[in-house]
Amino acid sequence: MDQRALLGGRWVALGLALALGACGYTKDEYDQQVRESERLRDELRQQVAAKEKCDADLAAALREVESLNAALTERGLTVDNLSNDLGRQRKALEEYQLRVDQLDEIRKRFVALKEKLESLTRFGLKVSVRDNRMVIQLPGDVLFASGRADLKKDGEEVLRQVAEVIRADADLSNREFQVAGHTDSHPLRGGPYLDNWGLSAMRARSVVLFLTRPVEEKGFGLDARNWSAAGYGDTDPVVANDTDEHRQQNRRVELVVLPNVGEMLNLDSLLQEGTR
Repeated sequence: MDQRALLGGRWVALGLALALGACGYTKDEYDQQVRESERLRDELRQQVAAKEKCDADLAAALREVESLNAALTERGLTVDNLSNDLGRQRKALEEYQLRVDQLDEIRKRFVALKEKLESLTRFGLKVSVRDNRMVIQLPGDVLFASGRADLKKDGEEVLRQVAEVIRADADLSNREFQVAGHTDSHPLRGGPYLDNWGLSAMRARSVVLFLTRPVEEKGFGLDARNWSAAGYGDTDPVVANDTDEHRQQNRRVELVVLPNVGEMLNLDSLLQEGTR
């Protein structure tokens, strides 16, 4: 190295030392500042690259949305229409769930009602569901003599047991019942009742009067406003009228539990549930 180059290098080093000294930094501190500046520039470049990628992704997504909107429009659909349809479907599902909950409550009430009425089976009575109606079936031959509509003593005892069960339960005593009279298919000719229609209706009437007659008149004082009578003659048999045994089953009186308007549902499911 010649004398002038060596001298120039010394002057550069001396100048750098004087400059750093004038700024208040040492050489190590200066190098650290340079490294920090480079790190910040790298971070800036990464942020710029990330932003450019986000901008590109957003542009692609917007193009896809435009394409989907165009496809929906070709099919006569719009985002607003789809939103309205989803809103209607959501509302329908909410209403359906509400109805399911209501029906479940009704089902629970009828299960409880059936359990209460089944306490009558210990007296030899039959509780069943027929034609979507819950009924307490009373044997006609126990209640009445052949061709008669006045209650026998045994019949009064059976009705007394029924009345005590109903009167002892607030829910049962406030429900509405229809007493339905039924006969077999043997024709009834003459007499005070004229035919099976008249006999069945008068038997139902006798039961209603006995259950609703005031206690002081040797009745059971059930609320007459909750009771009605109907005669079906031989039009609603439970079995075919082809044997004496079957005809005996058809000669019956039924206490039909009338459902409220809000309790209309398929009661046959209760029988299926009870056999599980």
